[in-house]
Amino acid sequence: MAAIRRLTQADLPQLEQFWEEHWDAPFVVAHETIYYPHQLSGFVAEDDSEWVGLITYMHSGRSTEIVSINNLREGQGIGSTLIAAVVEEARLHGSTRVWLITTNDNMHALRFYQRCGFALVAVYPGAVNRARLLKPSIPLIGFDGIPLRDEIELELLV
Repeated sequence: MAAIRRLTQADLPQLEQFWEEHWDAPFVVAHETIYYPHQLSGFVAEDDSEWVGLITYMHSGRSTEIVSINNLREGQGIGSTLIAAVVEEARLHGSTRVWLITTNDNMHALRFYQRCGFALVAVYPGAVNRARLLKPSIPLIGFDGIPLRDEIELELLV
């Protein structure tokens, strides 16, 4: 099993590189907001110093937003363990909800988040189209040949 640890300032260059490899840029765009690694907290899952999972988040008022999550070894409990770590941080911070955005094509993520207790709370038609203005590398076609155009918000009340 991978070991989970908190991200540190020293991890920022590796986080930027990880995002470049897995998100096609050293930043992430969600709900028309650009997020940079130095703005976020997070946890990394490591196996012999190799990053096999990563989650980033930020607190805002009584909400905690999961900005990114990657699991490079599915079926080993890494993703759910990373989410549990953020939920615990949210509780300690006094948040009443943990929320995130995914896209309309990501059926795998929608199943996973709902199994973790998240509920769908909003759909933002055309949001990915607007995000392309900030990050032109976002593809037009997503998973399973589905046109990539909308964002879906999910939340977990804590």
